[in-house]
Amino acid sequence: MFDSHVHAGPDVLDRIGDDIAVAEAFALADFSGFVLKAHYESTVGRANSAARLTGQKVYGGIALNQHCGGINPSAVAATLSSGGRVIWMPTADAHTQHTADLPRLCHQEPRLAPHSYAIPPVDTRTTQATETVLALIADHDAVLATGHLSGAECNWLSDRARFYGIRRVLFTHPSYTVPGLDPSAIRSLVERGGYAEITTYQLLHQPGCTPAMLARAAEAAGHRLILSSDAGQPNSPPPPEALLLLIDTLASEGLDRSWLEAAASTTPAGLFTPA
Repeated sequence: MFDSHVHAGPDVLDRIGDDIAVAEAFALADFSGFVLKAHYESTVGRANSAARLTGQKVYGGIALNQHCGGINPSAVAATLSSGGRVIWMPTADAHTQHTADLPRLCHQEPRLAPHSYAIPPVDTRTTQATETVLALIADHDAVLATGHLSGAECNWLSDRARFYGIRRVLFTHPSYTVPGLDPSAIRSLVERGGYAEITTYQLLHQPGCTPAMLARAAEAAGHRLILSSDAGQPNSPPPPEALLLLIDTLASEGLDRSWLEAAASTTPAGLFTPA
């Protein structure tokens, strides 16, 4: 198994354990590796240390949120040049997050002015910076993840990714509250290229989410499905257990287990592993 969306400490939010504790849990569960994500710092160095200590494939990257000024090509260039494998478009500080009143960095520290970020077609002022970011991702054959951006922005990214020759695109939990896409929109995205993610976090914590809803999103993604835990919260199971729970839950909805297991192992590993 390979978990492509994992949170660990240290972080601005409480986590179930630090990088090494989480990596050891994956090793004990016989996972081949995972992707370490943080909303407010690059995880490249942390992932490299975890990989060296456990012998797993552990990848990191950066989310383009308030800590780096949003769509920041300099932050992206530094991350990719130091071995980062994924660039997440704005997540906790995306404009959609603000509209939905979901947690953001400015909620953690009241002295910070609130910021939110968008890309075309929502905010065309960021066009040049976003284009530079995409060119950098293409140069490094890294993963472009759409973060918490809207469906319109995901469509724009999909088109521009093809223009730049980006081969690795991940639509970050499109059926989550943000961006909140329905199965037909998810199907349209993956038909344009890229993979659609479903997470255990949705199953356990997304208001109104049901196993049936996730099953319909999985069917819409088809062979472009990726399952991940998005775990690491103290009120979630340990990430390896969380990902297995998601597989079991979707299988209980009548979906093919071998397909689900591939979506949590060979498919994400192939997406993130360098050529």
